[in-house]
Amino acid sequence: MTVPARPPPHFPPRRGTGLFASFGHAWAGLIHTVVHQRNMRVHLTSAMLVGLVGSGIPLGLAEKVTLIFCVLLIFFAEILNSALEHLVDLAVQQFDEKARLTKDAAAAGVLVLALGTVVIFAAILVHNWETVRTSTDAIIRQVAFGIPLTACVLVLVLPQRRPLWVDLAAFLGGGVLLAILATRSASMVFSAMTAGLLFVAGSAAYTRRREARSAGQPPGDSSVKRT
Repeated sequence: MTVPARPPPHFPPRRGTGLFASFGHAWAGLIHTVVHQRNMRVHLTSAMLVGLVGSGIPLGLAEKVTLIFCVLLIFFAEILNSALEHLVDLAVQQFDEKARLTKDAAAAGVLVLALGTVVIFAAILVHNWETVRTSTDAIIRQVAFGIPLTACVLVLVLPQRRPLWVDLAAFLGGGVLLAILATRSASMVFSAMTAGLLFVAGSAAYTRRREARSAGQPPGDSSVKRT
C-alpha cells in the first residue's frame, strides 16, 4: 500500500513581494540582527568610531574605500552568521556536537574579519601618522563631540529597559552632535555613514520597544542562544 506524500507545511505569505517590499524585508533582517545579536551591537558601535576617525582626519581615496569596505564586510559576515545560527537552531532541536562546531566556525569567520579590520585600521593610521600628528584641532573636536555621539548610539542599542524619553533624547542628541561634526567634516562620505548608523540604532530601539509591547514584556536581550 502506498502511503500518500504529506503536503508541504503552509507558511504565511510575506507582506508584499515587489522590489520595495524586498528592501523592507532586508531592512527588517538588518534591524533584527542589531536587536538580537550582541556582537552586531559591538560592531555597530565600533563602526561609529571608524566613521568619526574618517570624518575627522583627511585620508586618501584608497584608505576611505578600504575602511568602508571593512565595515560593510564585517556587517555582512555578522548578519550571515546570525542567519546560519537561526538555520542550525531550526534544523537541530537538541544538542549536537556538529551544530556547535558549525556555529563556532561561523563565529570564527567574523572574528578573523574583525581582527583583520583592526590591523588594517592601525596600518592606515601609522601610514598617515604625519597627517594625524598635524590634525590636533580636528582630533580634539572629534573626541569632544564624537564620544557623546557614540554614547548616544550605545544607549539606543543596549537591550536594558529604559523610559521612552531616554531613547528620544539619545536619538535627537546624537543628531545634533552629528550635525555639528558635519559642519567641519573632512569627508562627507564618513559623515553620511555615521548618520546611517545612528538611524540604524534608532530603528533598533524602536523595533525592540515594538516587540516588547507585542510580547507584553519589557525590552530585553533575546540574543540567539548557541547550541
